[in-house]
Amino acid sequence: MGQKLVKRLSSLELLLLFAVFSGRDASDKVKKSPGNTGENNMFKEINLDEVTTEWDDSYLFSSRRDALEKLGALKKRSEEINQTFRPKFENLPGSVLLDYLGAEKEFSRSVDVLYIYSYTQLSKNVNDQFFNSLLAESQDLVTEHRKVSAFATVKLTSLSKEEWDRLFSEEPGLEVYRAYLEATYMRFIEHRPMNEAQAVYLADLENQRMKLETEALSKITNKVTMAGNITLESGEEFQVNSQSYNTLLSTDQSRENRKRCYDQRFYHLINESGPMASLYSKKARLDDLAASELNYTDSYESSLYGLYLTKNQVDDMNTVFKERKDVFEDYNEFRRKKLGLETLSPYDLLLQLTDQSGKDYTYTDALQEIQKSYSGMDSRFNEIFLKMVTGNFIDVYPDPEHGKQPGGYCYGLYALKSPALIFMNYNGIISDQKTLTHELGHGINFYLMGNSVDYLYCAGQIYEMEIPSTFNEELFVDYVVENSDKETAVAVLAQHIGEYQNYFTRQPMIAEFEYKAHRLCAENEKVSGAELNALWTDISKEYRSESIEYYKEDSAEWTYINHIYLTNNYYTFNYAISKAITLALFKQYKEKPKAFNKNYIAYLSAGSTMPPEEKLKKYFGIEINRQLFEDAVDIVKLRIQGLNKLEKEINGNKSDSAV
Repeated sequence: MGQKLVKRLSSLELLLLFAVFSGRDASDKVKKSPGNTGENNMFKEINLDEVTTEWDDSYLFSSRRDALEKLGALKKRSEEINQTFRPKFENLPGSVLLDYLGAEKEFSRSVDVLYIYSYTQLSKNVNDQFFNSLLAESQDLVTEHRKVSAFATVKLTSLSKEEWDRLFSEEPGLEVYRAYLEATYMRFIEHRPMNEAQAVYLADLENQRMKLETEALSKITNKVTMAGNITLESGEEFQVNSQSYNTLLSTDQSRENRKRCYDQRFYHLINESGPMASLYSKKARLDDLAASELNYTDSYESSLYGLYLTKNQVDDMNTVFKERKDVFEDYNEFRRKKLGLETLSPYDLLLQLTDQSGKDYTYTDALQEIQKSYSGMDSRFNEIFLKMVTGNFIDVYPDPEHGKQPGGYCYGLYALKSPALIFMNYNGIISDQKTLTHELGHGINFYLMGNSVDYLYCAGQIYEMEIPSTFNEELFVDYVVENSDKETAVAVLAQHIGEYQNYFTRQPMIAEFEYKAHRLCAENEKVSGAELNALWTDISKEYRSESIEYYKEDSAEWTYINHIYLTNNYYTFNYAISKAITLALFKQYKEKPKAFNKNYIAYLSAGSTMPPEEKLKKYFGIEINRQLFEDAVDIVKLRIQGLNKLEKEINGNKSDSAV
């Protein structure tokens, strides 16, 4: 979502961190929750005195020196794995393959801890040279290990069905890894390195792509989102950065201030588009080069294959959202009237629709509201929530002046079977509450997975991973609408519908931009910022509302979107797919909560033990097709009708009061 992301390694994914938790204090509040459908009907309330707001990662490494020592030990271990198993793979027996999987699993766990330690600490300060270097060396370690284990990749992706049958019959212990071997090796027989030399070359390409991703995130933090100063109407000097920009546009009632802030960044991004185009061009060419080496047409085809999706499914989604984008016109008209404007401009789209636009929702207030939204869920939701918010697993507040990266993400570490690390830039606006519950949804999913299935199955496709986070958003909004005063309900529901517009128009648009930008970079030796700005603007016109008065100049908004620089290409359309699935799931939850909870916990715990669409169908009877997206738009339409109904009730009450 915009700058939100679940950060993943391409081969070492989504793991959970270990920590020791103290027992329940006798003074902790415990209350009955009639909506709770879990086995334990006792709902433990959060103790605000125990809430933590910064990471404590000392359980990962007690010092930087310890991390460096682990790096050295892992380099040696990688060579040992190579020396032990390479000769045994010549005539591979099932027992050797099982031993190899065990060795790789343990190595991978250790690498995950090191990599996540490096990445999360660098997120806190992108200018910290130690962690910049440690992350680079961790990336190099992953690359070098891919090289020395290339013999296994080449061998295992080339085996015939008969050879696989022999291995499984020789070693019964392999059966528990059948799904993993199918997903990792067997299904890639048409898209595999043909020999070790090619595998080594691909590992080098992947390393270059990882380094470009790190460079891009650093530039976004230090330059692209640092747009300079403006003078507010009050005469105050105001610095426009990634955090202040969103906060001002969400809370400042002065339209002139919002316009000045928007303009400052709008034209600053255009100035930054040249250098970012140069970086993106390198990345795009490397993406497609790596894909072509594995017999894909381009990186788009490679991404879809990895996601178990087809081009037709994504085309159907884009077609539905383009054809039905007018569903948001009633919402845009609602916003225009609420703000008393003749025409909406881009700087009017984030403003919270409440008489208290500058209201600050404290972090602890948000936690209490989020916890209450879980009251109808299985009791494990609340248990995991409490561990995360009181155990130093969430880094809460922004600090861009000292290099803290924009956005938010959730990084799990299944290797140590504990709560995930959540990265936030919490400023106290409505969207921050939604970001918080979004990332907590990931954290709950990761914890359940990490404590339910084998480490090798602690993974999933992007759109699967986004389902629990977007489902959490629906829980939160539903709770607020049902339990708050009407003005608050309108503000939160309006902001949520604005995010539907983001999910179903902007996110598919970003992925379409990526696809066409990749093609442009493939066709031209150099691609300028102006060319990518024009491309972004042309594509956005197909998705955006005609009732909003966008600027005539080409926009360079693409420059600050973290996702388009990730090694996971075409990330953002997964948000639209996940949100469509989420709305279908939420309907089931409202209709039959007890049956839903049972299936939902099983779904979140299953990891990659089965293909994603098979899992969806097994637990919920849902398929990813055009009807799914049509139904999602219908639900959005109902939400907008609900918003208008709430507003009429407010106006009716005001009229009665006046009389």
